[in-house]
Amino acid sequence: MAARTPLLAILLGLAVLAGGLQLAGYDAAAALTSLWRGAFGSWYAFSSATLVRAVPLIVVGLGIALAFRGGALNIGAEGQFYAGAIAATWVGLHVAGRPAVVAVTAVLVAALLAGAAWVLVPIWLKLRFGVLEVISTLLLNFVAESLVSLVVQGPLQEAQGIYPQSDPIAEVARLPLLPGTRLHAGLALALIGAAALWYVVARTLWGFRLSAVGAGPRAAEISGRIDARRVTAVALLGSGAVAGLAGGIEVSGVSYALFQNLSPGYGFTAIAVALLARLHPLGVVAAGMLFGALEAGAGAMQREAGVPAVTVYVVEAVVIMVVLLADTGARRAVGARVAA
Repeated sequence: MAARTPLLAILLGLAVLAGGLQLAGYDAAAALTSLWRGAFGSWYAFSSATLVRAVPLIVVGLGIALAFRGGALNIGAEGQFYAGAIAATWVGLHVAGRPAVVAVTAVLVAALLAGAAWVLVPIWLKLRFGVLEVISTLLLNFVAESLVSLVVQGPLQEAQGIYPQSDPIAEVARLPLLPGTRLHAGLALALIGAAALWYVVARTLWGFRLSAVGAGPRAAEISGRIDARRVTAVALLGSGAVAGLAGGIEVSGVSYALFQNLSPGYGFTAIAVALLARLHPLGVVAAGMLFGALEAGAGAMQREAGVPAVTVYVVEAVVIMVVLLADTGARRAVGARVAA
């Protein structure tokens, strides 16, 4: 049943979208055809639209899956993404003349460290005062967005001082592209990260402790003598670092500059990605590609069928609700069996 839930969620989401479009007076068949064509209609569409949009969703989704598995509800991936993007841009503007390997590595490491640093305050508030990370990480999203606006109109603004954006980062700081496409090496990093997280979760003692704490922190402390607070803190720190890395990958692989609204909401959409994948690292890859396809196809749907691109959020919303309801039902069924 658990394996069928994501597929059911996707099919139900598409059905709701089609029904809503038909009721609104649109040609649902034409709209869904355009959606498919924009996402999978050609190799260029798949590689340069779907996969490019999937990369940040996969990377951020991995970070969220890591946190959620440890019982840490990190809702601040959007802010951590922006923190990573700011750091990556600053480093990218100062590595001209360096070897490409050194420059790209410096950009990505800076992004990773910035994402981790951005989540330190929520970790401290949780450990010191018991403040829920749901609240602190969420509020820091708004701070990060304001910080981006500040730096692109201040210290990182482009040289002419006209536009609210940075200058392009150095050529050597950019991720290599697949010839003939916009697809960059960030996809390889995302796949490596998914495999690495799967190994940690499934094959290491720390991964077992992470899952135990996520399933029941009190039980993990009593039965397994696990320091649940420490495990949760490390999971949250790692989650922030991975989300920051996604911001660095976006700057060095796609935008090559920092500007307002760099993220169309990757940090929030990636929550749906992680939930659809049931927090499984390899499932995050598939779910990220699905949501990347939805976002890529949304543009084609708007151009060809005249349907607003934001309607694809209907599918995402239905997916989240179905998965959450299925999980709630499963927990209640287990509780009923235990009580019986």
